[in-house]
Amino acid sequence: MKELRIRVLAGVFVVAGILSWAGARLWNSLGTLPSVPVAAPIVLALIAVVLTATALSLRARLRAQRERRAGAKGVDPLMAARAVVFGQASALVAALVAGMYGGTGVFLLESLDVPARRDQAVYAGFSVLAGIGVIVAAIFLERVCRLPEDDDTAGPGTAPAA
Repeated sequence: MKELRIRVLAGVFVVAGILSWAGARLWNSLGTLPSVPVAAPIVLALIAVVLTATALSLRARLRAQRERRAGAKGVDPLMAARAVVFGQASALVAALVAGMYGGTGVFLLESLDVPARRDQAVYAGFSVLAGIGVIVAAIFLERVCRLPEDDDTAGPGTAPAA
């Protein structure tokens, strides 16, 4: 499984932001701009909390397993892989959504004197921050589930080089 690349996430964020900004300008010239939902930053923050809680739980269980504590619950490799996939998918979607709300928020900065637009800009800003939180939590989860580097080049079934 490949690691998340910050450059890919940043690229998704920037491209989505530019397209969203251009789309908001076009949409506003044709009619009314759709609103940024109040639930957007809340849902993103909840996803970040779930990812962080999962990472902390797995980290504690892996630490207990490494230290061979009595009664330590092991970590199923398939469950860890699923958690990493969930984190990676969440990070990609969060980068896209944060870019969309970021582009819309930048467009809304032009009209902060209108109270409704100001509120929408605030919701968009909180959505961007919550999206960044999801990305950080996903990267943390990925680092927790990373397999340790194998320093020994000879495996258990290989004969030593003579």
